[in-house]
Amino acid sequence: MRRRDVPGCGQVSGFTAADFAESLHRVAETLAAHRDELCRLDGVVGDGDHGLAMADGFAAAAKAASEAAGGTLAGVGNAAAKALLNAVGASSGPLYATALMHAAKAAGPRAAMPLAETPALIAAMAQGIVTRGKAAQGERTMVDAWAPAAAAAPQGYAAMRAAAAAGAEATKAMIATKGRTSRLGERALGHIDPGAASAVLVIEALTRHWESL
Repeated sequence: MRRRDVPGCGQVSGFTAADFAESLHRVAETLAAHRDELCRLDGVVGDGDHGLAMADGFAAAAKAASEAAGGTLAGVGNAAAKALLNAVGASSGPLYATALMHAAKAAGPRAAMPLAETPALIAAMAQGIVTRGKAAQGERTMVDAWAPAAAAAPQGYAAMRAAAAAGAEATKAMIATKGRTSRLGERALGHIDPGAASAVLVIEALTRHWESL
């Protein structure tokens, strides 16, 4: 495993606070690249602003994370959560802020953690989203991507990505019971839930970066 210099901590091996910040930067880049696609998906079932909310929220989160990268893993996650919440008024803001706070708690107040423990961050984020949103798998929300990814965490990064993608695809056949989409009933059938689609992108960006470390 590579070793890196962490300001104020000497040499630290594993997944560092700087790595965590870079992970969120990768997420922000990915969401910016898919912003219009997510807005198009959301335009079918909602206000058409989901791509903007996600791109803006994670841009703010990544900036705050970078500023906290010289500290602890928990510090990075909590700084990113606060910035995201302040940047996004839509429902995705509180949900992802809570996800990042749960990831921060799982990572802990340390400069680095074993890279093998990073799948636990996906599980923690999923739990945060479920706790805040009170949604369950099968209700046509981002949980339909996050919950399968969390369940697949012990199997590794590729399994998490595959599970998230399959979960999002399954939302095409679901009738929403929560949120704005619930008003559409069967009219939303055949369309991927935009929250699940963006969740796949977040999980993809995180795990691809972790694989490269």
